[in-house]
Amino acid sequence: MKDKPVKIAFDAKRITHNRTGLGNYSRTLVNNLATFYPENEYLLYSPDPGNDLLREQIIKRPGIRFIYPEKKKKGIAKSFWRSRGILKALKKEKPCLFHGLSAELPFGIKKSGIKSVVTIHDLIFLRYPELYNSLDRIIYTYKYKKACNEADRIVAISKTTKDDIVNYFKIEPDRIDVVYQGCDNAFKVRINEQTKERIKNKYKLPEQYILYVGTIEERKNLLLVTQALHLLKENVRLIVVGKKTPYINTVTDYIQKHQLEKKVSIFNQVPFEDLPGLYQQASLFIYPSRFEGFGIPVVEALCSGTPVIACTGSCLEEAGGPGSVYVSPDNAKDLAKAIRDILSNPEKQKQMIQQGLQYAARFNDEVLAKEMMNVYYKVINRE
Repeated sequence: MKDKPVKIAFDAKRITHNRTGLGNYSRTLVNNLATFYPENEYLLYSPDPGNDLLREQIIKRPGIRFIYPEKKKKGIAKSFWRSRGILKALKKEKPCLFHGLSAELPFGIKKSGIKSVVTIHDLIFLRYPELYNSLDRIIYTYKYKKACNEADRIVAISKTTKDDIVNYFKIEPDRIDVVYQGCDNAFKVRINEQTKERIKNKYKLPEQYILYVGTIEERKNLLLVTQALHLLKENVRLIVVGKKTPYINTVTDYIQKHQLEKKVSIFNQVPFEDLPGLYQQASLFIYPSRFEGFGIPVVEALCSGTPVIACTGSCLEEAGGPGSVYVSPDNAKDLAKAIRDILSNPEKQKQMIQQGLQYAARFNDEVLAKEMMNVYYKVINRE
């Protein structure tokens, strides 16, 4: 079967509608599969064409097709088609399997005879229930657990997520495969001097700075970095890139109280094309999150040749590898010490960069595409 072309269907709503997160995961996966396994057919099911720019990020291949409802859907009808109506379209195409890319499968897919795979990114709503309203937790728990029970195989994006699926949903470990995420190739390409200067001028970057990239929300714990900054006597700047939530008030209140305004710059709407330049010119990348399903920004930093400090308690050691430094998400003193130790030691920085680049090789596009295809073959070849 491995030598024969296969037809794989995907839930493509995130591909056509989500700019970051699940959208990036879905687009990267499909593009990688189509690049390294061009002989296959890839059917992308979405309730509507969505955003033109997002849809156009999918590479142009004869084997890739977007499939939408025969009649245009509006409002709740889109969700109904995605959860139920899609089965009629799937039966018409007869794919070898259907892959739910965001913890969901169509209702009735098991009875339909269509084999399925589902990706689970994290179970943070069960780990940290206080961060979600009760209705959302109920809905997520029902959908995720149902998808895990019905899927022929489950893909977890980290070992931590696999353990959570086993512990919370009582799923047999041998039904779960861990397939990591990669990052955009833009972070693996060294920027030229002209681009460096443009980024420096645009964001008024100092020669030495610490970088944080991620949503500014309670779970991601940006406050810890500002607390560490306050403890440092050294003149170190922090550049923050991320979408703001109400938690930003907690951070800015601390910054103002401790007169850190000249040490911290916060940017909200940063174009994607500027991110590689911000990463590659940073002296250090810090990701203080309390819990992640994986931690793509850590991989982006490693691929950019930037030393990383992350926090213990979830899967960030999986993303950052042995060459990165890890501290408690509640210990600002340890973080301040780690920052000082790295920035004052060029040899240590060089070693971290080398080890980070070596470790990041495991997130190579071809490697990840092969691992996912092996999951598909397990399902397709099963009697």
